[in-house]
Amino acid sequence: MSERERVLRDINAEPGDRIRIVTGEKTYEGILMPHHAFSQDDVVTVKLDSGYNVGVSIEDAELSLVGKCQPREMETEEAPGSPEKPSVALLGTGGTIASYVDYETGAVHPAGTSEELAFSAPDIFDICNVDADVVMHKLSENMTPADWTDIATATASKLNNGASGVIIAHGTDTMSYTAAALSFMLHDLSGPVVLVGSQRSSDRPSSDAFQNLVAAARVAISDLGEVAVVMHAKPSSGLCAVHRGTRARKMHASRRDAFRSIDARPLAFVDDDVRFIGEYRAKTSGETGVAAELNDNVALVYAHPALDGESFMAMTAGRDGVVVAGTGLGHLNEALMPAIGELAADDVPVVMTTQCIWGRVNLNVYSAGRRLLQAGVIPGGDMLPEVALVKLMWLLANVSHDDVAAAMQRNHAGELSERTLYDMFPQQKTYIEDDINGQRP
Repeated sequence: MSERERVLRDINAEPGDRIRIVTGEKTYEGILMPHHAFSQDDVVTVKLDSGYNVGVSIEDAELSLVGKCQPREMETEEAPGSPEKPSVALLGTGGTIASYVDYETGAVHPAGTSEELAFSAPDIFDICNVDADVVMHKLSENMTPADWTDIATATASKLNNGASGVIIAHGTDTMSYTAAALSFMLHDLSGPVVLVGSQRSSDRPSSDAFQNLVAAARVAISDLGEVAVVMHAKPSSGLCAVHRGTRARKMHASRRDAFRSIDARPLAFVDDDVRFIGEYRAKTSGETGVAAELNDNVALVYAHPALDGESFMAMTAGRDGVVVAGTGLGHLNEALMPAIGELAADDVPVVMTTQCIWGRVNLNVYSAGRRLLQAGVIPGGDMLPEVALVKLMWLLANVSHDDVAAAMQRNHAGELSERTLYDMFPQQKTYIEDDINGQRP
């Protein structure tokens, strides 16, 4: 038994109990949290009344029990409904947003039932009726293309069975991949398909889960006929942005406004209402179509100065398609041209994108790009590398091999545009003005 366990046993404290810790001149009081493998063995974790967790070493500390937890079973409620409100399907897949706070222990748990998922943000019942289902329990970094197929099938089923829209609660790490996949898999949408996540868990005072879910509900009852991502538009609360599913990218590891529309403006902003600011596809009155087949035997390779032909071939060997995130306008070290030629000889489609976040591929400017064109490399326009990856997976499973090159260069779901919005380069104008006005440190 560790010293931490002995001290807690001596005061008869268990996770969920309220304890007080006095160490030096500081006193901490709150709910004792379960110990986990990432905590040092002499550290006790307490959830303070502010909602934040703090780890306190028991060395030279005095611990006392303030009150025992009174455990109770979670009450299940029937989701409220009204015939005057539209019905929206809420599909849980996992991630931070599909969780709820156990206020007896202060711990955050994944929503294991549809009732828990629905009541994780009860304000959405003011907007719509909710039909909630848990499709899977996965952290988004563990998502696979097979999961995209399951989500697409479940989404189409909900829309074709009367849902006005579908909200998909999803972890943020790979949410843009899922959004892109659904954008290609689903067509003629009879209602909005809205992916929503949370950067901060629902036990934190700064959580964005609730505002994002409410905003997603507002979008889900709009006339949008596309797949979209809804997340905070600013670090502060009050406004959410609606990003097209093939243009959304997570641009920050932890900020609440981590998602951006790349080379495009957001479709809309959401506060008390949904305000569309550009063109979008409206929902149809027919049945939502689904083509959920994928060929995931595709490689995504990032060009870099140390990449040699042997390494390139090792990463692409046996693949049915390759996406290259090239430098600049879509370039690759000329030493790799023989490897590109071998892929072309094997009739393996190779798509060139740019690893620059903003801008587009242009293989006609420099001789290196023209050589790639001559070798049969397919220009990826202004598609993000991850979007091109998903699109190539989808095309390889849904069109004939001879049509893949032409289909990659044809816009299917807003992933390609004819012109680049240079004014969308992230907040450049604001940064310069702030520097001039002395408003930035």
